[in-house]
Amino acid sequence: MNWNIRPTLSAILRNKTGPLLVALQIAIALAVVVNAVYILEQRIEKMSRSTGVDERNLFAISVSGFTPRYDAVAALHEDLTYLRGLPGVIDATPAATVPMGGSNQSTGLYTTPSAIGPARPVSIYSVDEHALNALGAHLIAGRNFRPEEVLPPQKNLNVTERIPAVIITQSVARWLFPHENALGRVVYIAPGEPSTIIGIMNDVIATAWASSHFGAYDDALIPRPSVLYGSGYLVRTAPGQRDRLMRIVTQHLGASNPDRVINQISSLEELKQRLYRTDLSNAIFLSIVTVLLIGVACFGLFALATFNVSTRIKQIGTRRAIGARRGDIIRYFMVENGAITAAGVLVGCILALGAGYWLSMQYELARLDLYYLVGGVIVLWAIGQLAALHPAHRAAAVPPSVATRTV
Repeated sequence: MNWNIRPTLSAILRNKTGPLLVALQIAIALAVVVNAVYILEQRIEKMSRSTGVDERNLFAISVSGFTPRYDAVAALHEDLTYLRGLPGVIDATPAATVPMGGSNQSTGLYTTPSAIGPARPVSIYSVDEHALNALGAHLIAGRNFRPEEVLPPQKNLNVTERIPAVIITQSVARWLFPHENALGRVVYIAPGEPSTIIGIMNDVIATAWASSHFGAYDDALIPRPSVLYGSGYLVRTAPGQRDRLMRIVTQHLGASNPDRVINQISSLEELKQRLYRTDLSNAIFLSIVTVLLIGVACFGLFALATFNVSTRIKQIGTRRAIGARRGDIIRYFMVENGAITAAGVLVGCILALGAGYWLSMQYELARLDLYYLVGGVIVLWAIGQLAALHPAHRAAAVPPSVATRTV
């Protein structure tokens, strides 16, 4: 089978402006599409990761006082008594910050008393012994806080107390003690202040912001509620009761104490949507860009192949007249289109790797997976050949009699 490679390349080089522009179009499309799809896949994976909590039945509410008469500690105990006794509530816990919320408290956990060396940044949740049940989380190892281990609510930023016990996620445990059992080990939140790991819970979404430097599941529970900036509660309800109870709780807490206001009340599903709003917008944008670029590249190849056929009608007729079969004509244009696509794909691979490296360095993204590059090459190659298939069949349909016509 004669593929006529040399005549095809010679024809491309004689009229190289059009093929050069299309090849450049393919190269840019490949570089952008491959990186866009890779980032899109990461965004989708990020948005679909497990939160580790009963998010469908959870809501968070925060309140703050605005008069000197407001007793935050007394209000905290009153509110928790009310919430836990409300029909339809499974459990409630004080929570100044909540998973996927708009703010967080953070610190570093050290494995040495001097707090020297690598530390694991974690989000801190100041809670009580009801936290695990309120979250819908569970222990993988160890035990929950005992009531007597829960410290009095923190009211003053300048007053610090030693935290005798902590519960950490499985991800934090693996980082701190990669080859050992973390249960029962001592960590240090501050120099010389030991805290014993009494429990290891399942991984729970920790970070308040999608762009935070914390890992997705880097958090620790400490048995000390906080009323530093007001009071917050995390409430878990029976299935189907969340929205109804949110309205009831809002009315009660708003009317029960005239010295405070309700800052915010949101379901965790709402908080999750807000957290991933930017990621969702980026995913939609990248999807549109990917489809448009593939469409533009496909149209460019189709237009070039159509132009080549229209300008070579007499040449095609002459080839048919001297014995070329329809398959030979189709093969000629497909090889020509394949050569242009190959040049574009080759340059596109270099651009894609360069763009992937720049993105990984500039925005701390994962390096481009070569599987995506290979997949992009195959997809663009296939689409490019399909785009030229119709013009090639049109060329093959030119009758030999065209060669005898005068222009």
